[in-house]
Amino acid sequence: MVSFKLVRRYLGKHKVRSILTIGSLVVALFLLCMLRSLVVALDAGVRGAKRDRLVVQSAVSLFVDLPQSYQSKIAAVEGIETICKWQWFGGRHPTEEAFFAQFAVDMSELPKLYPEIAIVEGSFADVAAERRGCVVGRTLAKTFNWQLGQTVPLLGTIFPGPPGDGWQFTIKAIYEPTSSAVDGNTLFFHWDYFEETVESTMGMTPGTGTYFLRTAPDADQVAIAGAVEQLFDNGPQRVTCSTEAEFQAQFVSMVGNVPFFVAAIGGGVLIAIVLACINTMLMAFREQLHDAGILKAVGFTDGSVAGLMLAESLLLCGLGGFGGIALAKLSEPGLRAALGSMFPGYEVTGETLLLASALTLAVGLVAGVVPALRARALRVVEALRSVE
Repeated sequence: MVSFKLVRRYLGKHKVRSILTIGSLVVALFLLCMLRSLVVALDAGVRGAKRDRLVVQSAVSLFVDLPQSYQSKIAAVEGIETICKWQWFGGRHPTEEAFFAQFAVDMSELPKLYPEIAIVEGSFADVAAERRGCVVGRTLAKTFNWQLGQTVPLLGTIFPGPPGDGWQFTIKAIYEPTSSAVDGNTLFFHWDYFEETVESTMGMTPGTGTYFLRTAPDADQVAIAGAVEQLFDNGPQRVTCSTEAEFQAQFVSMVGNVPFFVAAIGGGVLIAIVLACINTMLMAFREQLHDAGILKAVGFTDGSVAGLMLAESLLLCGLGGFGGIALAKLSEPGLRAALGSMFPGYEVTGETLLLASALTLAVGLVAGVVPALRARALRVVEALRSVE
């Protein structure tokens, strides 16, 4: 039977060392949870993608626009229910430095394409009634303290703004995404306003960055994608048609092999903390050698003494590990707000918490097993001869 009173006493004998070790574990498990959550956030769009959505883009590059004349031809393909133009705007707020996405879209088609855009303030009807109306994510509105009806000015970095006041958008609706496929840090505005302004300021009709499609529930995705691509085999601009999941995966691949990079960092942190905990427990064993001999002399079994060492390691690692896990979960809202533009959908998931808990237990066992085995094999005479 392990005496937890003795375990607490041993940990309290060297308070500074115990506090430093616990602090190291808190930092290590917090970093592990955060790093894994970043990877989860990168894959959120892929996981939340729907099978009935396809994306059409230039076969040359995502940065090459497609002609608007393609829309009617694509819409005529059997099995396509909704088609929506989608153009990256790339503006910036004149006073705020934080980055966020803006898209010109067919506003009437957006709710059909993405029912996951749940309006919580205002309505799509309000947006439709206002030429400069826009809909913004609740997370974005909270970040900048925007309110319904407020005017949002943006400086065009790709598309010059209208003469005078420049690009001006009025918030007519605020949405809350119900799926990880939709980012809550996005501003959507009318394609008509975008096109009219570009024509008047740049003297040209803008192209479309992508066409987002929604297909019938029983439609053959492969056949539809093939039919769309075949339409434009002879130009003027060849296209590729992929599932939403494949399209989202492109963005993950653009930043390199992030999962491997994060796993390498996390693995290094884990190895370092395991070695530190093993060193701490070996030092504790040497200091408690005399005590272990006395315990055995008064009747404690080999297993009980070994259990004390193992329990000490588990308690030490548990305090630090679960402290780091709690810190990761408590800091989730703040980190989501800070990282939302680059890592939308940041969340410390239950799976991450379970993995971190298992790692905490594993570190405690690995760090304590060697001292426990040595304590079990310790001879009383040898221990009593040692100097505490």
